[in-house]
Amino acid sequence: MDESNIPIDINIGKLQDWLVSRRHVSKEWQKNIIPIREKINNAIQDMPVHNDIAALLSGSYINFFHCQKIIEILKETEADTKNLFGRYGSQRMKDWLDVVKNYERDNLYLAEAAQMLARNISYEIPGLKRQITKEEQIQVDCEKKKNDYLKSEGSAKTEFLNSCKQLGIKGDKIKQELVERLQELPAIYDKIGSSLKPLRPSIDLYSAFTKYILGDEASEVLPLLQYVVEHGNTTVYEWMYGEAPLSVEPDPIHIEVNEEQQGGGDQEGGAIDFGGLDTSGEIDFGDGDAGGEIDWGTIDTVPELDTSPDFGAESLPDDSFIVVEEDGLGGGVARGTEALTLLDNPKTRNQLIDQLVELESFLKMRLHETHISNESQSFSLIQQLPTESSDALAAMLATVQDASRALLAPEIAHLHNVKHSNKYVDVLTAQLQQKLVMCDKMSSLAQRESERRLAASERAAELRPLLTRLVERTVELQANIEKEISKKYKGRTVNIIGGVKFL
Repeated sequence: MDESNIPIDINIGKLQDWLVSRRHVSKEWQKNIIPIREKINNAIQDMPVHNDIAALLSGSYINFFHCQKIIEILKETEADTKNLFGRYGSQRMKDWLDVVKNYERDNLYLAEAAQMLARNISYEIPGLKRQITKEEQIQVDCEKKKNDYLKSEGSAKTEFLNSCKQLGIKGDKIKQELVERLQELPAIYDKIGSSLKPLRPSIDLYSAFTKYILGDEASEVLPLLQYVVEHGNTTVYEWMYGEAPLSVEPDPIHIEVNEEQQGGGDQEGGAIDFGGLDTSGEIDFGDGDAGGEIDWGTIDTVPELDTSPDFGAESLPDDSFIVVEEDGLGGGVARGTEALTLLDNPKTRNQLIDQLVELESFLKMRLHETHISNESQSFSLIQQLPTESSDALAAMLATVQDASRALLAPEIAHLHNVKHSNKYVDVLTAQLQQKLVMCDKMSSLAQRESERRLAASERAAELRPLLTRLVERTVELQANIEKEISKKYKGRTVNIIGGVKFL
């Protein structure tokens, strides 16, 4: 078999060792390459303006084969310096010819090219690929995080809007809107009080049941609830004393509202404006002193009355026998907690809720006993009590539950707590504002991830052309090496195994 037809296969990882073992290059070739690199660096400083030269010098390590191409270009640009003997007088041409001559000595160019090829195949190209893959993965991760942040922003926004809807506010100026809504509470409570009238049959049934079981020892059941059903949502004063107050002087509600939320209000500290109502808690006696004592005119002190029948017409004025009411009922004026309505006062409100729960529990028990009684037909004392049908009991139970739901509605519960607790309105406002802060934070994070994704995309776009150019020049370098080795073996085919074809 003709040896010239047998290809020479060289593994990329053993290429340099193969060249050394065949004595094509010296083991210490790297010492001799340093002066050549210095000459190349000096020669680059003085180059003609040429597009092909610029392309060769950009983005790649200059090797022997690049130097040969530069000489071919200089033959065109420096043609006017060529003499009769075919030599060039241009210093540029002399510098590059000297570089090529030094490269060819001891096949230094072949050793350096083999090292470049191995480095490109093993490190440079895989490194660029990994970097591009990393940037692409960053884009995927950023897109995922962005969607997660936008989803969290949407959830926080939905929670905020639902909370505002539950409170009956728009959410533009949270604290101010909550304070303004307090003015609606009296009408809401009066409406709830009026809606309790259908509870009368349920209360009568409970009362009859209690009297039947306990007899004379039975006390009045659900007194507060019966009162509200009968009279509506009156003041605590009327509930306690059995008569309506002559006037009502509620304590002022002091809730501080930020100036930017006051909407131009004149009230300092955000207190609710109760108009001209005197909230000092003192009765105005006209021109009397601050102590509230009655002005007796010219009398400095109140003397002991003369019990003798002869006073003298001039001894006392006509209106001297003034009747002063005692403090017992506050002079018919409801103040403080007594000025609140039964549904507004926290204590009586809780009592009313407890009594509604008590009535609901009774109806549930009676409904259960009625079902059992109908199924078993067993005898019991309770069966002898005249009662309602199962449908009627179910209707009563539904009415009581509707009343409880109306009174315990989240909107009303929040407004009630806002009115009676300064801390509560601050906490509630802070909770709602926190949701808005969360929305802004999630939006900012989503924007940041979007910017990171864009930056990663731009970096990957910059790296792809570099990878393409490096692969192209590596393919070219490998072909040149195979060609040079082939020349040394009479044109035999040379294959470098593990080269660019396997990337």
